[in-house]
Amino acid sequence: MGRMNEMLPMMRRAAERTGALTRGLSEEQLALPTPCESYDVRALIAHLEWAAENFASVASGGQMIPRDEEYHGDFPERAARMLTAWERPEAWEGVSPGMGLPMPVLANMALVDMVAHGWDLAVATGQDYEVDEETAAVSLAFTEKMAPMGRQRGAFGDPVEVPEDAATLHRLLGVIGRDPSWR
Repeated sequence: MGRMNEMLPMMRRAAERTGALTRGLSEEQLALPTPCESYDVRALIAHLEWAAENFASVASGGQMIPRDEEYHGDFPERAARMLTAWERPEAWEGVSPGMGLPMPVLANMALVDMVAHGWDLAVATGQDYEVDEETAAVSLAFTEKMAPMGRQRGAFGDPVEVPEDAATLHRLLGVIGRDPSWR
C-alpha cells in the first residue's frame, strides 16, 4: 500500500503534465521531429496512447495489448483510464500475468515512460516541462537499475554523458539515451 501511495501521485502529475502537452497541437507540430529518433510528434503521442492503454490493461490483471502505432488524439483520456486502473490496491500486488514483471516495476515503467516522453514532446513542440524533484529522483533510481535490461530490449538508447551535478531530470535523460540539450 505504501508503494501505491508514494507512486500514484507522481504518476498522476506525470500524466497530467504530459496530457496537457498533447492538447491543441497543430498539424504542423504533429509532424515535428522529437529527441526520440524514430518518432515524430504524432508517432510519439500514438506511442503514449498505446502505452497508457497497455499499462491500464496490465494494471487490471490483463494481457499486454498489441502495439498500436495509430494516432487517436486521446492520450489524456487514456491516461485517466490508466490511473483509474492503478488506483486499485490489488493492481500493486504480485506479478503481471501479461508482462511477467512485478506490478510495482510496471508502475515505475509507466511513470518513466510518461516523464521521458513528456520531455520529448515538450522540447519537440517548444513547450515548458517541469518535473518535480521527487518524481525525477524516483525515475532516475529506477532507470539506473533497469538500464541494462532496457537497452537489451531496445527501450533505452546508449547512455549520453551528463555532468554529475546536472539536474536530476537531465541525468535521467542521459541514462535512457537522450541528450538533455536536444533542440
